[in-house]
Amino acid sequence: MEPVYPKRNCDTLVNMRFPVLLLAVLPVFAQSVPATVLAELVTANHILANEGVLDGYGHVSVRSPANPGHYFLARASAPGLITAADIVEYDLDSNPISNTAATGYTERFIHGEIYRSRPDVHSVVHCHCSEVIPFADTSVPLRPMHHMGFFIGPGVPVFEIRKSGGTDMLVRTPALGKALAASLGGKSAALMRGHGAVIAATSLHLVVGMSYYLNLNARLQYQAMQLGGKITFLDAGEASKSAQDYERSWDYWKSRLPK
Repeated sequence: MEPVYPKRNCDTLVNMRFPVLLLAVLPVFAQSVPATVLAELVTANHILANEGVLDGYGHVSVRSPANPGHYFLARASAPGLITAADIVEYDLDSNPISNTAATGYTERFIHGEIYRSRPDVHSVVHCHCSEVIPFADTSVPLRPMHHMGFFIGPGVPVFEIRKSGGTDMLVRTPALGKALAASLGGKSAALMRGHGAVIAATSLHLVVGMSYYLNLNARLQYQAMQLGGKITFLDAGEASKSAQDYERSWDYWKSRLPK
């Protein structure tokens, strides 16, 4: 008679009816992480690429719901081409735990060090958004132009990599990742001089929305500055009351993905 196992959530990748021998050969994260987490991470990669936030470069990660000391990030590849098979599980030192033969992103330390320093953060994006670069390379601060950019209200610091040793502009070591995380502090986003931006949020959907609207806000601010008149930004109260979850945006962007 077949043994009776306790019921499990139907969206887990593996359930108790699989033989133990089979479990042993599956990726470590496949034993306890909901399939939806990995599928959503793939979708986030595709949305950010399709909406022009990421191109062939940049990356998005999500903290493991099963182990807060681990996170999921794709192997080094163009975000628009990522599949579930490309996802790698990392510890906070950014060492691979699963899919260890895959080549990782050079700048994966951005993710590991932000997760280490910010227990509240569950998803991180690093992008090379062209619209934010002028604000990263000048003394003009990025400020909230519209309600969708509410998270800019508390300020967007600029990470100056030369203060941490000066490199080829890439965050390719844990020390540089820690320095960037320190610049970010408790904010939602930080610009990176001559490079791009990093965005951190409490959920994957939220970080995707913030990444899109950070870029849009920079474009709107530049356009307003070109007009030459006085710019009326959102004040602190308006920004704090304008919080969005971007769920409608996520649904819309998902509907725009190639079928």
